[in-house]
Amino acid sequence: MVMAIDDNVRTEMEAAAFRRLVDHLRHRTDVQNVDLMGVGGFCRNCLGDWLREAGAARGVTLGKDEARALVYGMDPADWKAKHQTEASPEQMRRMDESVAKNAH
Repeated sequence: MVMAIDDNVRTEMEAAAFRRLVDHLRHRTDVQNVDLMGVGGFCRNCLGDWLREAGAARGVTLGKDEARALVYGMDPADWKAKHQTEASPEQMRRMDESVAKNAH
């Protein structure tokens, strides 16, 4: 059974968990976005896009790269140049299969 949690406290807990996830992904630069997509159907870019959408719903306008930089901790192009590797055909296959499951 889930205990009743005040909405403000729950929001703070969710925000803290999100920040921890972002910190974890910043540390684990060895984990490629294509791998995240292949397993979970989302990646760092998705998190940035979701932040952008959440901001827009609250009157905060962020560009795509601005929002994604909040997740990457740097310009996404810089992260890509420093950390992204070429995706294998197998990684792309897994990603395509996983993303197909995202359709609602």
